[in-house]
Amino acid sequence: MQSGTALRTPKRLIAGGLAALVAMGLAVSSFAPTDGDASSHREAPFTASEPQIDNTDVYAFTSPDNPATVTLISNWIPFEEPAGGPNFYPFAEKTRYDIKISNDGDADPEIIYRWVFTDHYRNAEEQFLYNTGQVTSLDDPDLNFFQTYKLKKVRPGKSSTTLIRNAVAAPSDVGAASMPSYEDLRNEAIETVGAGKTYAGQADDPFFLDLRVFDLLYGGDFSEAGDDTLRGFNTNTLAIQVPKTELAQGGNVADNSVIGVWSTASRRSAKISNRKTGEVSFAGKFAQVSRLGHPLVNEVVVPVGLKDYFNASKPTKDAQFLDAVNEPILPKVVEAVYGIEEPDSDPNKPGIQRDDLISVFLTGIEGLTQPRNVQPSEMLRLNLSTPPCEEGSCGEYSRLGVIGGDNAGFPNGRRLGDDVIDIALQVFEGELIGNPNDLGDGVNDNERPFTSTFPFVGLPHRGSDPSPHQD
Repeated sequence: MQSGTALRTPKRLIAGGLAALVAMGLAVSSFAPTDGDASSHREAPFTASEPQIDNTDVYAFTSPDNPATVTLISNWIPFEEPAGGPNFYPFAEKTRYDIKISNDGDADPEIIYRWVFTDHYRNAEEQFLYNTGQVTSLDDPDLNFFQTYKLKKVRPGKSSTTLIRNAVAAPSDVGAASMPSYEDLRNEAIETVGAGKTYAGQADDPFFLDLRVFDLLYGGDFSEAGDDTLRGFNTNTLAIQVPKTELAQGGNVADNSVIGVWSTASRRSAKISNRKTGEVSFAGKFAQVSRLGHPLVNEVVVPVGLKDYFNASKPTKDAQFLDAVNEPILPKVVEAVYGIEEPDSDPNKPGIQRDDLISVFLTGIEGLTQPRNVQPSEMLRLNLSTPPCEEGSCGEYSRLGVIGGDNAGFPNGRRLGDDVIDIALQVFEGELIGNPNDLGDGVNDNERPFTSTFPFVGLPHRGSDPSPHQD
């Protein structure tokens, strides 16, 4: 932590958060039952079948290249095989891709950044190819398929402002012959938005983990840990860099430093297939179909029968999800497979109590990410006043974020390099309540380097690479 930041140790922060819960009358018994949180790759039955509206990850962090700003990233479409043509990986049309911000402690968004995409073909009648020649710019006539988008800033109940019209998204990286310099295409796709920037297009999937956790927790003896399952896969990225004064309530970062961030996708409620043409259209009111705040919770906390319901729900209703946070499934599985006793933050009370998880996932950590007048709700919370501590720029950077002594990391927002799998495993197994452990999946960083400037995500793997998933 850089000088000038006086924050308590992570475990005391958690304890303070629990005291605040009691003081605010938000004891466990005051919540209605069910579960809570959202995340990652193919986590719910419906989004697994509709990858264009599958929100894989959300990131929020102070921009290391401009600490007066925050970078917000939402990623979409999991497991993009680089050579997966000929249609590759467009964003969905007629879909509202939103990044939502709450800056007053409640569970409603005060600011929404909204992307809406439109498809374009230069020759749809005589060509099946994504590109018909070498593509060297976003307006190259050899780019047969491309997407434009409109970006709006929405203030619910107040106003809506169009920030960008007809911006061109960076295409999927077809390969070295088709796109000799994808970096040039990406740079061209970065748009200026007032005092900030935005980017829409393909990128390397920045999430790193060994997904064989689902094979009885890494084979039942951790023999299957250590392989980055997402190595070589791409994703679609929406990124925006915004001055902190635009996000803080009243523009006052010093007094209103904590914001909540989550991302959603919404589209019209009726899906209509034309039996004569095969075309699919949508009608009716917009309905939310995907939601994401913290990583992993919809995957490993919410039971499968409630995952689609969670994706359609709003943070204002998250009190109903307390039971799954207070008594999560994962530690029970760990105990059954590995014999590690399920943690309990208050063994003197009947049943399992996980006040530490409630603080992290539903209220924020007192003194770090808990806003005044907080309404318990699942969202990624970021303290705008915490300075960045990117690797190499200070002596206390830790991929384990707050539990590693680095208060600029997860769950204070989420940086691209934060090892959320190891953090989650350790926290679920009681790291914050007197059960220190070093559990992890053996994958500690991304296979592709992040960039030092916006949009920070790594360049996508190329469709021409014969073995993108190998070391």
